[in-house]
Amino acid sequence: MAKANITVHGGTPQLPTLLGQGPARIPVGGKIRAGIKVLTNKAAEQPRVKALYDQGVAAGQSFDQIERAIRAAVPGLKTPLIPRNVPWFTVRAQDFSNPVLAQQIMEAYGEDRGEGRHLYRFPVVFPADQWQAVMPHELAAWSTHEKQFWSEYSADGRTRYCMRHAPVPVDATGRRTIRIFGGRKIVARDVNGGICEPEACREYQAGQCNLTGRFVFFIPGIRSVSAFELNTNSFYAMNAAIQKFETVGFLRGGRISGFLDRQNTTFFLSKKLMDVPHIDDGGRAVRVSQWIIDLEAPVDVTALLRDSEEDVHTTLVEAEFANRVLEATPTPLVDEEKVVAEVMVQEAEPLQGQPSLEQLLALARSYEIDEARYQSYADARWGRGWRLNPHGRRRAWDELERYRNDPEGYRDKVEHELGAAS
Repeated sequence: MAKANITVHGGTPQLPTLLGQGPARIPVGGKIRAGIKVLTNKAAEQPRVKALYDQGVAAGQSFDQIERAIRAAVPGLKTPLIPRNVPWFTVRAQDFSNPVLAQQIMEAYGEDRGEGRHLYRFPVVFPADQWQAVMPHELAAWSTHEKQFWSEYSADGRTRYCMRHAPVPVDATGRRTIRIFGGRKIVARDVNGGICEPEACREYQAGQCNLTGRFVFFIPGIRSVSAFELNTNSFYAMNAAIQKFETVGFLRGGRISGFLDRQNTTFFLSKKLMDVPHIDDGGRAVRVSQWIIDLEAPVDVTALLRDSEEDVHTTLVEAEFANRVLEATPTPLVDEEKVVAEVMVQEAEPLQGQPSLEQLLALARSYEIDEARYQSYADARWGRGWRLNPHGRRRAWDELERYRNDPEGYRDKVEHELGAAS
């Protein structure tokens, strides 16, 4: 499988180079498919074709590879395979640049629900905060070998253009093509003033141009610097995913990347059986049951709101601390501990129910633990930010609480950890 790249729109611009200036790209090294392909009735009647199909499936070949092998063996069979909607995803070794990854995904997340081991549901982590970057999509028309026309928005997002590759230029004699640096040029299509308007497009009306999109993600536990992708042509799947992206982004201050909360909760991709409406050839609205890709976000919304509130509080405290350090009268050494304590006590009132730094240190002293040694222990255990972060102070308080009936045991724990660290 050839590696692909996904452009992170809105990402940090790169410095100009000989190869151009553009946004960062996410390399894609594997493809999970939304369904399967099976033999048509005509193809299934031929034993040779059936054998090639069964061999390809058993060997983990992609359906494109199987289809090419069948066409090469039986040239008269133009369409040997047709898509079939199933409740699971397809993971084929040949769809990955490193075939071992397909096996790892199935071992980690595959299930047997009575129809063999399949991938029904799996966790995903998105690598960017713009949903347009992790779910790129377009209207596209394909010829036999390449993408012929495709949609692309203007820089301000207001106009959708129909794009195509520019003709390859020739020299003055008209007999020799000119070498093109950086690949074929992309230009707006001449028809309809270059505007993408499906209702006036002959390719779209003929069913040759369709909506296509893909999710781009990492899978926890699967070690790969390249992302994975899952293609979909479903408007309903993508539209529902956008709503969930925007909801989670609103609750997390615009972030959809990474784990969703402090418990390392992730998004999940699965399938849901839905009645999907569409217009038939007679202009009637009908419904058909289909397995549609479903993006889940099984997260405690109240926890997201609480974490967001704590993050704001911590940011304000850290900003005040930095401001005091910068504005302090130059001395050989700024007393960081004193500044932190002042900020926490005098200017950053702790959230309701959250312990202050002074309360924590007082409790540690009641266990006959030296204040400086306790802070050294806590710094090593939770990092220096624990004292500024209400969530970090809560964890420290909970640990102290657990040892109220055994202060001697806690003193031993602190001394043991400090001794191991040194």
